[in-house]
Amino acid sequence: MTAEVYTPTVAVTMTPTAVKHVRKQLDKRPEARGIRLAIKKSGCSGFKYETQWVEEAGTDDKVFHIDGVDLFVKEEHLPLVNGIEIDFVTEGVNSLFQFRNPNATAECGCGESFTVA
Repeated sequence: MTAEVYTPTVAVTMTPTAVKHVRKQLDKRPEARGIRLAIKKSGCSGFKYETQWVEEAGTDDKVFHIDGVDLFVKEEHLPLVNGIEIDFVTEGVNSLFQFRNPNATAECGCGESFTVA
């Protein structure tokens, strides 16, 4: 019997539209190094996504380099967002980030919060 070493892949991706939007916003904020995807306990489903500009990386940050954009995620949040795709969409007169998270088992009706198993 032989043992195999398995190294799980942690992936966070952004669509070209999201990358373009973040680059445009970073151009207006020379002090910002990138954007953070944060998870907060909140909402009727348990967790919500937050995006924040990052001026300095934390010691517990994992940095994803996506087409010239640095996306920061705290290590403790990685199990909740592994495999997520971040998009930037326009619906009518509103534009917003949209999160496609394969770990989310349910979302609230308003789309502001999510649950994981």
